[in-house]
Parts: sequence; structure tokens; C-alpha cells
Amino acid sequence: MGFATEVGIDLGTANVLVYIKGKGIVLNEPSVVAINNDTDEILAVGEEARQMIGRTPANIVAARPLRDGVISDFDITERMLKYFIRKTCGSGRFFKPKIMVCVPSGVTEVEKRAVREAATAAGGKDVYLMEEPLAAAIGAGIDISKPDGVMVIDIGGGTTDIAVISLGGIVASTSVKMAGDKFDEAIIKYMRKVHKLYIGERTAEELKLTIGTAFPREDVITKECRGRDLVTGLPKSVDVTSDEMMEALEEPLHEICEAVHNVLERTPPELAADISNAGIIITGGGALMHGIDKRIEDRTGINVIIAEDPMSCVAVGTGKALDELEKLEGNSLNKRAPYL
Repeated sequence: MGFATEVGIDLGTANVLVYIKGKGIVLNEPSVVAINNDTDEILAVGEEARQMIGRTPANIVAARPLRDGVISDFDITERMLKYFIRKTCGSGRFFKPKIMVCVPSGVTEVEKRAVREAATAAGGKDVYLMEEPLAAAIGAGIDISKPDGVMVIDIGGGTTDIAVISLGGIVASTSVKMAGDKFDEAIIKYMRKVHKLYIGERTAEELKLTIGTAFPREDVITKECRGRDLVTGLPKSVDVTSDEMMEALEEPLHEICEAVHNVLERTPPELAADISNAGIIITGGGALMHGIDKRIEDRTGINVIIAEDPMSCVAVGTGKALDELEKLEGNSLNKRAPYL
């Protein structure tokens, strides 16, 4: 196996995508690690570990080391990264790739350092950081170096990043911890409150993916949902409609729309005019939710476009950005603190 020298990583709360220069995306797996607590050994990583969520015996924990777009468990994140880098790049003692990792736009200095250290410990020689909205815009095929205003909304698992980009930099942005995970939590809460049914994360995610909707559908669709009856404590199944899902998701969707409005309010008028002409681009897994484009369009009055293959935009953009490292070395995220 040939060694990859330049690697782009979209280190997401829900999924990790790895892009290798010349090969494209070579890995797309959930950011989940299953660990045996007794021996501290990793039993499974990625999809295999995701299957275990909510189904493990006491000594095994299926953990998600990233929460709300940031590293919540440094040790497990490092081990997960090491596993993914070895799986995709091969492992050589003297071989260390250049790694570009994406971070949410509102990331703090401490969080930046944690990401950089985890990637270095996992085998990176030079580690660069890049803001997610910039990577998403590049991955969606936009030339961000032009003096035109572009608005990107990246709805991931842990955070929604909203940014107005011009001349290769971010002009106005915000990052809200309202995204895929919060959608799942809202569905779990709704099912408990309305149907007195207790469901797990995976069932909530399945409902979101199949009948979740952000804008009224022409035809209401229904899905059977199984869980535990809160009254009797026994297994039970109920039929849930897409209209109910819209009601369940109302709060997180409202917050995302408010955040978009907030960024538009802070956008210089010239760039606001550009955005009004060109439209808003949505990327990330959340872009796949039915009607999310119409919901944002309804709130802002601006045309909304869903990027082609929204899930992989950030990873592709990260990989493409490796070709332009000189430009990115001037990016504020990569100005090294003297002690690093």
C-alpha cells in the first residue's frame, strides 16, 4: 500500500471523513469507539461500534469522543484518529503525513490545541486547521478567493456553522450547538412527552432520517416506532407522522433560522446584496433533511441551494485546501503560538 502524504480530515461529531490527495474520500465512518472498560482495549471503531450504542453489557462502553463539535474525550479521540489514519494511509514508522483538520468556526484556543495535539499524536507531521464553513464552500465548488459574498450553512452532527465568506476569509460567522444531535434529542423528548414512549438515540436518528421534515410535506408519511412504554415499562410500538416530526423539531430549527438571520444582520450591505443574488448554500448531513432549504428560504426570503453531496463537502474542501497551503498558512488558525 502506498503512503499518503497529504490527508484532509473532517473530524465531525457524528462522522469522520478522510480525504487523500489523488484518491478522494477513502473513509466515511461514525465517530464512535467501543471500549472494554476492564482492559481499556478498543473493541471496535466506526460503523461496527455504532451498532453497539445502547446495546452493550456493563463492561463495554460505546462512546462518542466528540460532543457539540469539540473533543470531549482527548484520549479516545487520539486513538480513534490513529486507527482511521492507519486504516487509510498505511502505517510506517518514519512516514508521517501532512494533515489538515476541520474545526467549527467558533472554536476556542484550548479546543484548537486539543485538535492539533490529537492529530499530531495520531501520526501527523504538520497539522493544519481550517474553519468548517471555508472547507464546505471549497468542497461545494465555490471559488472563495473572489470578492463576492457567499453564505454557507454547514449543519453537522454537533454544530451548525454559518458564515459569510469573501476574498478567502470569513467576514461574519456564528457557530451554534444546534445540529443533528439536538434534532435527535428533540425527537426523544417529543416521544416521551406525547406518546409516553422511551426511545434510544439510534431509533430517534432513524425517525429523523426517514420521516423528519422541516417544512410541511405535500403528503404526510407515517413510520412505526418501537420503544419502551413509560407507563407499563413494556415494549410498545406507535405510528408517528412526518407532521409530528416537524412539531418535534420546531425548537432546534427555529434556533438555526435565528442564527442565520443574526449573521445576515451583521453582513456588510455589499455582500448582503451578493448573497441575495447568488443564494445561500447548505452543506453537511443536516442538509439532507426534507424541506430544510424551504424552511430557511421562508425565514430569510433568499433562495437556498443544497450542495451536491452535502455530506462530503467539508472533507473534499479540506483535501483541496491542502493544495493551497501557502495561502492557509497565513490563516489566523495556523499562526502557531510560541510554545506550540
